[in-house]
Amino acid sequence: KGFAQAQNNLGLMYGKGQGVEKDFQKAANWYQLAAKQGLPQAQHNLGVIYGKGQGVEKDFQKAIQWFTLSSRQGHAQAQYNLGLMHHRGEGIPSDEKEAIKWYQLAAEQGINGAQSNLGLMYERGQGVELSYVEAHKWFNIAGTNGNETGRRNADILEKKMTPGQIIFAVGLAQEWAKKFK
Repeated sequence: KGFAQAQNNLGLMYGKGQGVEKDFQKAANWYQLAAKQGLPQAQHNLGVIYGKGQGVEKDFQKAIQWFTLSSRQGHAQAQYNLGLMHHRGEGIPSDEKEAIKWYQLAAEQGINGAQSNLGLMYERGQGVELSYVEAHKWFNIAGTNGNETGRRNADILEKKMTPGQIIFAVGLAQEWAKKFK
């Protein structure tokens, strides 16, 4: 048992070498204790170290398992990472529709990488119907939230769009921002 948040914090300290010698194995042990108590941040952290093989054997299946548990509790970064794994086919067959689902949830919580990736998927018609307007909307949102790739992609995409489409996409991004800010 123990206090899950403190266990997660100890894992973070060992993972970053803050006040202690960096030790990913000890970090993994502390994350495991907190994650088994249901702490979404610890579940996410455990997913990260399994995905990278830090202090544990690299295991995409375990990464997916921990990201899923964390994601179901609404942890935005875990949702983004789960979207990435579905998109890339890491540990599971690539599933663009499943990637979209997790990116959407993370994007709605402000994860600008998820917002930018949604833009790419709409621009390419991956897992969704191709839509430059939707793509521009997501690139615009990502750029507004500090994602330089999203900002650049919006500028590049504008060359393929009519002025009316651009105005409509900007309006959609503004509506979205009001709803999710």
